[in-house]
Amino acid sequence: MDGSVWAATAGDLVAARVQMAFSLGWHIVIACFGVGMPGLAVFAEWRGLRTGDPAWEVLARTWARAMGVLFAVGAVSGTILSFEMGLLWPGLMGPFGDVIGLPFALEGFAFFVEAIFLGIWLYAWDRLPPRVHVLTGIPVIVAGVASAFFVVTANAWMNQPRGFDLVNGEVVGVRPWEAMFNPATPPQTVHMIVAAFMVAGFGVASVYAVGLLRGRRDRHHRLGFLVPFTVAAVLAPVQVVVGDWAAGFLAEYQPLKLAAIEGLAETTAGASLSLGGVFVDGELRYALEIPNALSLLAHWDPNAVVLGLDQAPPELRPPVNIVHWSFQVMVAIGFALVALGAWLAWSWWRRRELPRSPWFLRAAVLAGPAAALALEAGWVVTEVGRQPWVVYGVLLTRDAVNPHPGLVAGLLTVLAVYAVLTVATVAVLRRLARRGPVAPQERAGAR
Repeated sequence: MDGSVWAATAGDLVAARVQMAFSLGWHIVIACFGVGMPGLAVFAEWRGLRTGDPAWEVLARTWARAMGVLFAVGAVSGTILSFEMGLLWPGLMGPFGDVIGLPFALEGFAFFVEAIFLGIWLYAWDRLPPRVHVLTGIPVIVAGVASAFFVVTANAWMNQPRGFDLVNGEVVGVRPWEAMFNPATPPQTVHMIVAAFMVAGFGVASVYAVGLLRGRRDRHHRLGFLVPFTVAAVLAPVQVVVGDWAAGFLAEYQPLKLAAIEGLAETTAGASLSLGGVFVDGELRYALEIPNALSLLAHWDPNAVVLGLDQAPPELRPPVNIVHWSFQVMVAIGFALVALGAWLAWSWWRRRELPRSPWFLRAAVLAGPAAALALEAGWVVTEVGRQPWVVYGVLLTRDAVNPHPGLVAGLLTVLAVYAVLTVATVAVLRRLARRGPVAPQERAGAR
């Protein structure tokens, strides 16, 4: 498209990108808990109903309180993101609003379903028959996953734009369903939804791991640790397989991003897989090379040709070191989480109990923030790896930004808002954690 219409100062462009990255990076962690926690809480409630064990119900009610707080915070940060899409990127939302409007509309519908049934689930706990109440939690689970799916399809479109025609720079022939179900949608949505359950699982488990380390070995803390940790640990190796699927997609549809991930300067037959290293003066240095492994992983052929950065002029290449190291961090954490899950599985298989080493629980405490860090690193790979395009191959980021000055002031305002939101969220969650499990008399009082 003609970029002459959209132009801003370099400072405003950087401010817009930082604001968008910060807002998305903040919201996405909260959103993961919105996707993953309802399943954990409803499962705990169902187990309590099925077994008659009050520990399960106490666990479900404890998680429900945290869910209520995180849903409210996520609604605020999601609303901020919605405004930012229009205010910061009119060059994207103006011409292409009709193309990617469908998933945003469906996401809004899913959000309302989630909000309605979450309200019923939270406030009608003691007013509905127990089995009916469990069923009211099912739409919350489905709507949370659906919201993630719809939003990620919009981002997938930015990586693989489809469903429109460009005639003399004008967007015509809009086909929203084709845009929504583009080639990037399957691997990207599955990768994100699995990641959401992992972040929620390891995140919740890490809180209870702190309690276990402090000697709180009661049934509440053991269940509170084992259930979310097991879910996340089972999904960790699944995510490795999904990640390989996503890498194969890049090899076919976004080879430049794959080249940046691997720091592959030149198109190469039998390309090596690079671990570590720094991209300097047009080449990756100090990396550990595994011969032919990249060709094998990307094309299932150890001698296949893998396209390098030389397929595009320098001004159309993503910043290699940021993409390369973000990918390295994501993969390293992913395999560490797989190993941590294997540690628990080995101990459980042998003794039907948690590993006796306190180092396991210390590692489990770190697993929560580590999973969130891997999530952020993965999004850096996705977003920065697409640069300088906001719509891959169609629209440059610099041509989509709001042309008016003053975006730096908006960035500072948003940072201040998120600082307040962060402090308030942490304070409320800490207060809930200190209150401990919901006492029976509290439940009686609610009736």
